[in-house]
Amino acid sequence: MMAVVAASAATPALTLLAVVKFRKMLNKELSHFAESSKSGTQVSKFLITTYMDKDEDDQATLEIEVPAGEGPSTSSPQITTVNDLLKKARTVAMSNMSKISGVRKLKASSSNDASLPEYGVATAKEAAVHMQMLDDWGPNIFKINELSKNHGLTAVTYTLFKERGLLKAFEIPASTLVTYLLHLEHHYKDNPYHNHIHGADVAQSMHVLLKSPVLNGVFSDLEIMAALFAGAIHDVDHPGFTNQYLINSNNELAIMYNDESVLEQHHLAVAFKLLQDSSCDFLCNLSRKQRLQFRKIVIDMVLATDMSKHMSLLADLKTMVEAKKVSSSVLLLDKYNDRIQVLQSMIHLADLSNPTKPIDLYQQWNMRILEEYWRQGDEEKKAGLEVSPMCDRGNVTIEKSQVPWASSTTSSIRCSRHGPTSCIPTLRTFWTSWRRIGNGINLGYPKRRPLIRPRQPPDPRGNTKPMRTTYMMMTAPRPSNDDLFDSPSPPY
Repeated sequence: MMAVVAASAATPALTLLAVVKFRKMLNKELSHFAESSKSGTQVSKFLITTYMDKDEDDQATLEIEVPAGEGPSTSSPQITTVNDLLKKARTVAMSNMSKISGVRKLKASSSNDASLPEYGVATAKEAAVHMQMLDDWGPNIFKINELSKNHGLTAVTYTLFKERGLLKAFEIPASTLVTYLLHLEHHYKDNPYHNHIHGADVAQSMHVLLKSPVLNGVFSDLEIMAALFAGAIHDVDHPGFTNQYLINSNNELAIMYNDESVLEQHHLAVAFKLLQDSSCDFLCNLSRKQRLQFRKIVIDMVLATDMSKHMSLLADLKTMVEAKKVSSSVLLLDKYNDRIQVLQSMIHLADLSNPTKPIDLYQQWNMRILEEYWRQGDEEKKAGLEVSPMCDRGNVTIEKSQVPWASSTTSSIRCSRHGPTSCIPTLRTFWTSWRRIGNGINLGYPKRRPLIRPRQPPDPRGNTKPMRTTYMMMTAPRPSNDDLFDSPSPPY
């Protein structure tokens, strides 16, 4: 009992220590990287501004200037004018601010449960091969989307719900679920990266993480359903710009959500607004208590995908684990706060899991996110705003940008060794490849240059041969699985 009390009392201190430790670790890694090249400084700045919450001292204060000679007046006409303005403001607020931007009118669906295809939508025959790999880490989600006629999110999410028995457990009308998912897809914008394919990828990654043996029996069916749903909807109606850009450009979303997790709050609002339509309400047979619990889980998880919460999220998880180690030899997740912390970390990992996927898929995701960043940079230049780090298409080294990205995200998250072990070889390939990109090695990107130009022995017959260029992979000590996931810094 005393140990439990001591652990509880030490929790705030442990959290602070963990945050400080993570900050020092990241600063140390990035300082070394920044010294290596011009692009290194840019990448370091990007990671710090993206993954760290700003302290209160860093926040700019808002000052309202009153023009000289225009002080407050107590005259009757002035008061009348103010009252009129207030009435107009209330009218505008009632008519506009109560509406969620991005939500479009829904089309009625005539499908029924009996007529639904196997995966919820019509697919090519070849899709079965890829859909059978949904339990694996890193199926070709792009191919699934192509074979399902651009309905990858619907096909994947519907199949996961069906295979997990969620349709029966919660009496979900299959046709209603498909209708909701189709409208959800329709509300994802056609961005290079933040599109419905990414939503399908995160939902499928969540499914694999939830199947980890160490988590067997930990989460209820409702929590599993909420986790898959959160993965599917977590970026709906994403405009293709970062939170900071929306704030800097005085975007209406930033105004609506008061600059706090702007995109994440908007994704949630759109997703739950779609559920209010009777033709999309696949949760119609849940009790009120279940619906409230479902909504809370989804909100807590999607808000955790805000990249500025990265360091605090890791610190809180580490604190929870350390506290439980002190109080008990068995790590039990018997309370909601403990389970939601794990779910938040899982969706954060799933959202950033591209470097752990097969290298050909990772290349596609990598080029897509860079193109999206560059489009933002183009808009910032047009608006006369400072170009955000990593967003200047003429000043980014593609290969070098990936090493610190994975250093501060994938490796820091330290996914459980009991989880999808198939990602271990991919991470090994990642560390032994991308870390050496700066020396001239690449994985198929443009501007390939040689690492070594070896001397060739003279031809005894006197013939002259052109100098050949050899591309080589430098060797390095192979890190163990423990090094990959448990070391305080990436295994370079």
